[in-house]
Amino acid sequence: MNATRISALEEVLLAERERVLAEIAEFEREGQETLSDVSGENNYRDHMADQGSATFSRELDMTLEERARESLEQIERALARIAEGTYGVCVRCGDRIPEARLEAVPEAELCITCKEREESA
Repeated sequence: MNATRISALEEVLLAERERVLAEIAEFEREGQETLSDVSGENNYRDHMADQGSATFSRELDMTLEERARESLEQIERALARIAEGTYGVCVRCGDRIPEARLEAVPEAELCITCKEREESA
């Protein structure tokens, strides 16, 4: 893969990193706002169903935040591989990752064969 194409994918990764960071910040802000409601520290009595809904909603947000953080880690690793000059090389087997795969998933660190093996295990 040529330097121009890697640079373009780096820009995609940087933009995605900013989007994910904003998403995480929003989850953190919402988490602080709803923490007192979920913990029952509000000034009124909620119905049990309302408390259950609030708890479910917070747990869902926590799961989505965790996925966003995992995505951020993958993006950071891809940016590090670009800086090291190893971007586009499978971290497991050392084969080249097809450019079409990197176009679709710029943070990919495994070739298709290794990714399929990982998902079937």
